[in-house]
Amino acid sequence: MKYGVIAHCTEYTMRVDALARAAEERGFESLFLPEHTHIPVERRSPFPMGGELPQEYYHDSDPFISLMAAAMVTRNLRLGTGISLITEHDPIVLGKTVATLDMLSNGRVILGVGAGWNEEEMSNHGTPPKRRWKVLRERVEAMRLMWEQEKPEYHGEFVNFDPIHFYPKPIQKPLPVLVGAHGYKGLRRVVRYANGWMPVEAAVRDVKKEISNLRNLAEQNGRAPDSFDVTMTLARADPKSLDAHREAGVNRVLLSLPVGGADVVVPKLDALARLIER
Repeated sequence: MKYGVIAHCTEYTMRVDALARAAEERGFESLFLPEHTHIPVERRSPFPMGGELPQEYYHDSDPFISLMAAAMVTRNLRLGTGISLITEHDPIVLGKTVATLDMLSNGRVILGVGAGWNEEEMSNHGTPPKRRWKVLRERVEAMRLMWEQEKPEYHGEFVNFDPIHFYPKPIQKPLPVLVGAHGYKGLRRVVRYANGWMPVEAAVRDVKKEISNLRNLAEQNGRAPDSFDVTMTLARADPKSLDAHREAGVNRVLLSLPVGGADVVVPKLDALARLIER
């Protein structure tokens, strides 16, 4: 099982380049960053985790520019989005951004994607909330074609273009796409158009059972059951939890870092490094 960290990077937290360097020096495999393009002032959508929306969500930096900064000061650290809201991006533009990041980082990108929970936010990008999962699927499928074909074309309800020249291509073939979704429908989406599953621990009742369901669905749909990457964002980090997720078949766990400067984040990185070194 691999160990990564996930953090909100804002104008008042530890700089992402310093964070990436510190994470790699301590042996972490990956750094994942979340995404919100903005938070509408008038918001009716409830925060999925309950309570008030934490302040850092209002201040999240662009994950792709931030991960490029992280790539420039590291050699092996995997660079992930946890998650990118594909429903808020033009797929041709985003496809080029992701491919460029993968090229310049020598093939280190992991694209975690999701449809989003903030209906007002996605509506500002022209995405109808009730159709967001189809928007997500079409955009992922279209980007996959752009990354892998010489003259890709795509004709769907929300993405539609005739053959195009598209470069650069990612170094990774395929570039891993992980879907942040839950429940049986979520697993079906993973099997249909992704390389892995990226759940949040708090939303999964039985990790081992859900991974078994994922493998069964893969086999039923003609895909290799063991080919899917399962990346779990943990609510807590302790030996018992890590052991349980390893035994359940989780491939990677993401450990959350606190919001703050280096004086807050570095001691937490040290504590987590000691935990995984055991």
